[in-house]
Amino acid sequence: MLFKKVFGSMVAEKTKQLALFLTIILLLSCIATFFVVSAENMMRPIRVACVGDSITEGSGYPFKLQTMLGSSYIVGNFGVRGSTVSQSSIKPYMNQTSFRQAKDFIPDIVVIMLGTNDANPEITQNTDEFESDYSQLINSFQQLDGEQSIWVAISPPIFRTTSSWNSTCLTNDIIPQIDSVAKQMDLPTINIYDAFGDRAGYFADGIHPNSDGATLIASTIFDNLTMQDNSQETTSLPVD
Repeated sequence: MLFKKVFGSMVAEKTKQLALFLTIILLLSCIATFFVVSAENMMRPIRVACVGDSITEGSGYPFKLQTMLGSSYIVGNFGVRGSTVSQSSIKPYMNQTSFRQAKDFIPDIVVIMLGTNDANPEITQNTDEFESDYSQLINSFQQLDGEQSIWVAISPPIFRTTSSWNSTCLTNDIIPQIDSVAKQMDLPTINIYDAFGDRAGYFADGIHPNSDGATLIASTIFDNLTMQDNSQETTSLPVD
């Protein structure tokens, strides 16, 4: 009986030691996994999705922005020529393949610069639903996994006077609605319009920025994304 008690006590003690050992191993494994995942997340480049129309797709500003931001970032160009915020236009951005690709990119930062084609009555006949359409577009990115930082870029000015693109419509109708959406959704803005000022020479045709214009767009976005004070203050908007 004494032998059985001693033997049983030894077995119980070994079992406790084994259980403790396994618990420690499991705990250390969890800690190691946590640090590995944390390290991977820290090393993962920040993904920036540039959403927009031909000014985004064709000007080359996303490439210039990539160069400015460096290897810690991956900048994706998801611009679509002729696209609009308005769902009632002939080419809504949300109907385009690039819209789905931008979401599949799983961006950490989204820069949306749309509105120029909404100021063209040949493309967009009605802007009554512009704000609700813009809110829907923004919501589609906010609903992605993670915590996306959404930046609303104010469209650049229109200098061309011999086309269907309407500068007055842009400044009096579209830009105020863009600003309104940003304020309602508490989103930061990047005022590309004011950045250009009266630099008509920065445009190839009065609508599409040339290389200098693309550099100005990229640098303005860069300054906003990397500013030390990451407040959500908006800059002043143009007054017609």
